[in-house]
Amino acid sequence: MVSQAHSTEIATQTRAIVDSLKWLEGPLLPILHEIQEEFGYVPQESLPVIADALNLSNAEVHGVVTFYHDYRREPAGRHVLKLCQAEACQSMGSEKVADKIKRLLGIGFHETSLDGSVTLEPVYCLGLCACAPAAMLDGEVIGRVDDEAIDEIVAEVRR
Repeated sequence: MVSQAHSTEIATQTRAIVDSLKWLEGPLLPILHEIQEEFGYVPQESLPVIADALNLSNAEVHGVVTFYHDYRREPAGRHVLKLCQAEACQSMGSEKVADKIKRLLGIGFHETSLDGSVTLEPVYCLGLCACAPAAMLDGEVIGRVDDEAIDEIVAEVRR
């Protein structure tokens, strides 16, 4: 549960972000990106502040946050591992890669390990189709993910 003081701090920081970007044409997505950059996720407490400033309903803002997979509603782990699930990667075994990583980490997609070390997310194209299956760890792309790469990835996130 978030304390009242923390909620107030989130609202204050959200207002500052909104005020700095609301002049943009179509400001909602840039605002949400900046909020996620600031907090590591989009806090629930931010939604009414954004809605009020942009003259939108809370439901409209919530709908955008939940529609786009890149927005998190909970803090991510220390590492974020994204596994491509698009067609090219599927044809090269991304499902087996995902199954093994899920088993080794003990989590599924959209989950964070109990120790907070890693969040696992599916993505639908990293632009590495020629090097499928592909992954991204903390913003660094990894092509041709095989058993050796899986072991290295798992070791990295457990450090």
